[in-house]
Amino acid sequence: MIHGFIVIDKPAGITSHDVVSRVRRIAGTRRVGHTGTLDPFATGVLPIAVNDGTKTIPFLDEGLKCYEALMQLGLSTDTLDITGQALSEGDYSLVTEDLLRGAFTRFTGTISQTPPMYSAIKQNGQPLYKLARQGQQVERAARQVEIHSLELLSFSPPYVSLRVTCSRGTYVRTLADDIGALLGCGACLKELRRTASGPFHLRNSLTLEMLEDVFREGCPADRFITPYEALGHLPDLSLKQAGLTKVLHGRSPEWSEVELGQQSRSNLNSGLVRLSLGAELVAVAEIRGGAEQLPKITLKRVFRTEPDNRCP
Repeated sequence: MIHGFIVIDKPAGITSHDVVSRVRRIAGTRRVGHTGTLDPFATGVLPIAVNDGTKTIPFLDEGLKCYEALMQLGLSTDTLDITGQALSEGDYSLVTEDLLRGAFTRFTGTISQTPPMYSAIKQNGQPLYKLARQGQQVERAARQVEIHSLELLSFSPPYVSLRVTCSRGTYVRTLADDIGALLGCGACLKELRRTASGPFHLRNSLTLEMLEDVFREGCPADRFITPYEALGHLPDLSLKQAGLTKVLHGRSPEWSEVELGQQSRSNLNSGLVRLSLGAELVAVAEIRGGAEQLPKITLKRVFRTEPDNRCP
């Protein structure tokens, strides 16, 4: 049985949930989930967790997202992308590359962003997009997001191709709309492609058709990212036999029951760590302690220990 993550290159025109349904059928398991929802019109990186991979989702670090987008100047829509109803059209004839770069500078760094009505954010238990489809507009609290970089790739009026590196929770549709408002002509997204989400990259992705072929060949393990690899941002402690026995019985190991490897205990005063055996994830633990006491290793979640990601 396969455990871990597969990076799907989501096509346009289907939802993230549609992708989960397809992967369930292809992999023959119900234990499938996704992280980092993509809009139906968007394409690119959609990390899909399979079987025990779903248990690692709360510990992932997907704080950094990368997108390539095509923005259309002179058009504002209710969804902030090309799929919506036109609200207004504006004159973009005076927009130059220098003006665009100046606008990008204004939206680089920590910015305040109001989530769009057409989003999955819930208000009083109702997703905003359902309220929007009913013609309702509700107040939405602005949130702080980080735009690490905005790069102009090409400019062929009315189209602007750009690359965005941003924090989790950023709406690129809202970014395009805000840039259009600053330029005075309005703008919406015509295309959006995610190229990276935390440790998951487009270069490691498969289309759904490719995934079907991989499973048909009967040995898909090498196309999966293991739970151990997916949590590669966490320091790693290798368990000795005594520590492994404790962890398998739900007890936290002592420092004498783990191998520090390249880690220094002085650098592990707090935070989450991987507990592993032979590059297989056994558990996630938390290092807790103060300045006057030896930090403790406290179990957070125990995972499988047998190496399931192997071909027969």
